[in-house]
Amino acid sequence: MTAASIPDKPALEGLEQKWGSSWESAGTYRFERDGATRECIYSIDTPPPTASGSLHIGHVFSYTHTDVIARYQRMTGKRVFYPMGWDDNGLPTERRVQNYYGVRCDPTLPYDADFTPPFEGGDNKSTKAADQIPISRRNFIELCERLTVEDEQQFEAVWRALGLSVDWTQSYRTIGDESITASQLAFLRNLDRGEAYQAMAPTLWDITFRTAVAQAELEDKEQPGTYRRLSFHRLDGGTIEIETTRPELLPACVALVAHPDDERFKPLFGTTVTTPVFGVEVPVLAHHLAQPDKGAGIAMVCTFGDITDIVWWRELDLPNRAILGFDGRVISEAPEAITSEAGLEAYAQLAGKTVFSAKQTVVDLLAASGDLIGEPKQITHPVKFFEKGDKPLEIVSTRQWYIRNGARDEQLRGRLLELGSELEWHPDFMRVRYENWVGGLSGDWLISRQRFFGVPIPLWYPLDADGNPVYDQPIAPDHAALPVDPSSDAAPGYDESQRGVPGGFMGEVDVMDTWATSSLTPQLAGGWERDPELWDLVFPYSLRPQGQDIIRTWLFSTMLRSVLEYDRKPWEHASVSGFIVDPDRKKMSKSKGNVVTPAAMLEQHGSDAVRYWAASSRLGTDAAFDPQNPTQIKIGRRLAIKVLNASKFILGFTGREDAPVTEAVDLAMLSVLRKTVADASSALAGYDHARALELTEAFFWTFCDDYLELVKERAYGEESPEQASAVAALRIALSTLLRLFAPFIPFAAEEAWSWTHDGSVHRASWPTDEEFAGLAAGEPQVLQLASEALTGIRRAKTDAKASQKTPVDSAVIAGPAASIELLALVADDLRAVGRIESLEFRTADVLSVGDIVFAPAADAEEARA
Repeated sequence: MTAASIPDKPALEGLEQKWGSSWESAGTYRFERDGATRECIYSIDTPPPTASGSLHIGHVFSYTHTDVIARYQRMTGKRVFYPMGWDDNGLPTERRVQNYYGVRCDPTLPYDADFTPPFEGGDNKSTKAADQIPISRRNFIELCERLTVEDEQQFEAVWRALGLSVDWTQSYRTIGDESITASQLAFLRNLDRGEAYQAMAPTLWDITFRTAVAQAELEDKEQPGTYRRLSFHRLDGGTIEIETTRPELLPACVALVAHPDDERFKPLFGTTVTTPVFGVEVPVLAHHLAQPDKGAGIAMVCTFGDITDIVWWRELDLPNRAILGFDGRVISEAPEAITSEAGLEAYAQLAGKTVFSAKQTVVDLLAASGDLIGEPKQITHPVKFFEKGDKPLEIVSTRQWYIRNGARDEQLRGRLLELGSELEWHPDFMRVRYENWVGGLSGDWLISRQRFFGVPIPLWYPLDADGNPVYDQPIAPDHAALPVDPSSDAAPGYDESQRGVPGGFMGEVDVMDTWATSSLTPQLAGGWERDPELWDLVFPYSLRPQGQDIIRTWLFSTMLRSVLEYDRKPWEHASVSGFIVDPDRKKMSKSKGNVVTPAAMLEQHGSDAVRYWAASSRLGTDAAFDPQNPTQIKIGRRLAIKVLNASKFILGFTGREDAPVTEAVDLAMLSVLRKTVADASSALAGYDHARALELTEAFFWTFCDDYLELVKERAYGEESPEQASAVAALRIALSTLLRLFAPFIPFAAEEAWSWTHDGSVHRASWPTDEEFAGLAAGEPQVLQLASEALTGIRRAKTDAKASQKTPVDSAVIAGPAASIELLALVADDLRAVGRIESLEFRTADVLSVGDIVFAPAADAEEARA
């Protein structure tokens, strides 16, 4: 890059394209690996956005926060490792492909090499699953690959327009071969150490996606419900009444539970009662989780109505009488405990029905038997949903893979909490969210998913002589053979002809939860096990930036995998951004339909303006955004334009840049700037980017509105030590300000810097205190007093309805003696900028400007006495 000529009319338009291509060709943000040591590297475990659909304003918000820190660290001399990943496997991608192409996956179908999807280029969101064309798994995955690549290209274009200083040579995809290899290798090591295991257990299940859901993916939604009171029959002829919102699960009832201290039910503990309609004898038991003040004070335990049912089932050692299938319908086979003819006939009326239909059927049966008591009570209550699902979750019994996460291991839980306390959190209060999550874990991490576009679980199972899988003897591949897909690759020691036959093998068909891959982003980006030199340079990473909503998923799971593999935390710092909320303070999200997409906004206002808006918010703080009136963005645009215009104005003064700075107000300005540099640097080092921007901007506007106006006459003047002092101070200030602004408004800063420098401002050194060491000490109060006096002169002219250029015969500035003594040092500048012939100073209690006598003017209306 060579110094460019200063344009006649500096503008923001076109700077993104101009400097984006320049930075790319020059390798401005390239990670310099040769000769690097761990001490000189700042590594960032960048969030890989889900490559499905489009980015939204929240992405721009949080990624700008990260980029500001990356740019600051680079300018302080660090070699910044700043990769970008794409999280392209998982449910969001599958759903988008289904809607986008009008297809659905049917693994039983053969591959069609000539398949053409019925739709392309439209969302097709109204298409029902029944109307979508079924295609083979391989065809489906090919469409997933095609669409994610297209989405990633669009995402990258937005990131480049935003000016992210990412090294694009360090990118990765969570579904690429290297990522699959790393994910499978980490899983196999978990398996070898006993941290991964398979179990048949109650599983939170999304009936729409037909897949298991982990605890971290749950979302409570308030839903309407109905409490119905029904009676169970005691052996002595009496009854116990319970209230439930799920009467349809009555045939799955295994016990009644009350609190051990509840005097109403203490006499009944250890006895049995019979369920209405279905006639099954169940025990009455005590457990501390029962709530005496809820419903009738005694709960019906079913397998499984909610998570508490799972706890009771496990801790009270109850039988499993699950009646719901993977499709959310009642299974055809009645539980073995239902033996009476009447009970079996009642169950037959439920078989095959949805939960909704079965509920009404059971209510009708209860009413007919006389066991439905009183009128129903309408309520609203929190119901568990998959965070990406549309229907309430059910709980079914399935065989799934888990990774131990500390829920049942106090030592592991303690280590996770210990390392969480060692991690530097920004802001610090976000640490509590992590600790609360770890402390509240109720089960191990379920990582298997019954989906298609994901990392295959790398296992096979031998089949016995009858063709039944032997699940407790899984066959693992050699690590050197990774990546593998057991659904298409033969098991080690077998050939494809032995798949699915007695004495042969079957491949695992489940894939890993997308977080099981995303939890390894440090490994994926850092070359774990494939590039040991790079790994040793970047790990543990300097920073994990992310949103607050995924502390329980991404941050926790990454910490867990690091503890299991290395027994250490994966980063030194964690920075957590807040949410973007709409004008009604509601979180912006795709599901709420209030998301603003950033591409048009960047084009309309300019990237620097949008970055300014994002950087003005502190970490952990929610920011309101009104697309109809983006006030903060407009302020940012005004700032960026002012930086260009002020730079052009300053560079129009001629003089020696290395001339000594001698004048009091020049030294005062530089003294204030010196403190601004120190304070802004301290703020950025402490991850308070908003404070650094606030300090820099406050100085800049004072600099432009007061100091620059105050000294411009002198800077324009004849060559002299005083004129040279002004020009030198202005040039020092401009160089410093452009570097202070560079992380926030990189395009405007680079444009102005290029007018006098051959290299990029983003490769320039961050301003330091040492740069001011050779200057004489200035009295900061001089600048403040001069600004106040200048304001007074302007106000006096305005009050007199005179132009600021109106000549003044004489004026008086009054103030305390100490202030007057300092103001006398800038008398010449005040006279020049105020067009004042004679300026008198007097002592007084308060600083003021008065006794102005205007000189005769050619325009009589402009002169005032």
